[in-house]
Amino acid sequence: MSSTRHGRTRWRRFTAMLLTGLAATVGLVLLTGKGVLAASFSISGMPFTVTSPKLHGYGFEQYAVLDNMEPGSPNEGDTGGQMILIVSAINDAELDGLCQAISLGGINLKLTAGSATNKVTADQLVVDSDVISGNADFKKIDIGQDASTLDKVPGAKGGIGVFGQQADEVTIENLRQNNYATTAATFHLPNLRMSFTSDGC
Repeated sequence: MSSTRHGRTRWRRFTAMLLTGLAATVGLVLLTGKGVLAASFSISGMPFTVTSPKLHGYGFEQYAVLDNMEPGSPNEGDTGGQMILIVSAINDAELDGLCQAISLGGINLKLTAGSATNKVTADQLVVDSDVISGNADFKKIDIGQDASTLDKVPGAKGGIGVFGQQADEVTIENLRQNNYATTAATFHLPNLRMSFTSDGC
């Protein structure tokens, strides 16, 4: 009984630290009015895959966040409609092509854009993921920084006491992400194509 209580206490404290980041919502709304960041929203709970041969960016941050689904969402499963996800924020991002796909039960809604010579670009790109893979290189990285003090991407901060890291520059080759949300101040998608296909990314 005692160990169970302690486990619950630690979980509540961890959740409380994550929820502290939600206090920044007012600031995010103000930034949205200036076109800096999109407003926060309830996630659908349906993951989508994103891949790119290469991502390069200036100003990188990463920290944990607690995302929420709408009450009664059919996708909440045993999560209670809440998911702890990894936020990856990049101030100025370029991708050598992009593929995004979401499974709709036997068929995929697939989006492709850009190439190595006609890059996808984004400003204040913020992605919420539960899995990220690739070959990564960082320049001037700080690991273990309090997420509330990150300053590489305007408006992107985590809660006080939450583990965070940031770098001046990031390069990830063979990037693959399992995402639940993406926001950006601007998103340029050359040669955009969306279609229903049998294959994903």
